[in-house]
Amino acid sequence: MRTLETAIERLLFGSRWLLAPFYLGLALAVFVLLGKFLQELMHFLPAATRGTEKEAILGILTLVDLSLVANLLIIVIFSGYESFVSKLDVGDHVDRPDWMGKVSFSGLKLKLFGSLVAISGIDLLKVFMNLSDVTDRQLAWKVGIHVTFVISGVLFALMDRLAETRTGGEH
Repeated sequence: MRTLETAIERLLFGSRWLLAPFYLGLALAVFVLLGKFLQELMHFLPAATRGTEKEAILGILTLVDLSLVANLLIIVIFSGYESFVSKLDVGDHVDRPDWMGKVSFSGLKLKLFGSLVAISGIDLLKVFMNLSDVTDRQLAWKVGIHVTFVISGVLFALMDRLAETRTGGEH
């Protein structure tokens, strides 16, 4: 019976590798975002010199938004892979981010919500700059979604802090 138990445990432990294709897919998504970023940049550059200040700011906000989404994907890829699949064997590479290998699942959730709030905030700022193009209903939905992200992020942080306090920092 112990042999069966050992085989099942090894199979379950090995099944973590089923997540690897998800992280590879997210890495491909970063390339897709790079393409969109370059597309937006090519659209933005001529418009920035000929367009209005408002158009320039909206273009910049779009580029920042795409950059934040790409950063979020990298955080999810590195942290998720290291937390659930395997440690990344890059040694003490000079370009290794300081947070890599140190972000817990709890920290990953907080970074995720922080990024979502920032992305939502930028989207909301773009909407505020184009109020004439947005209905009151659309604006209410955008504000409601943003507030939901903010409240959810605060609640997750509070839950993590409570859990950390209860476990004596072993979270």
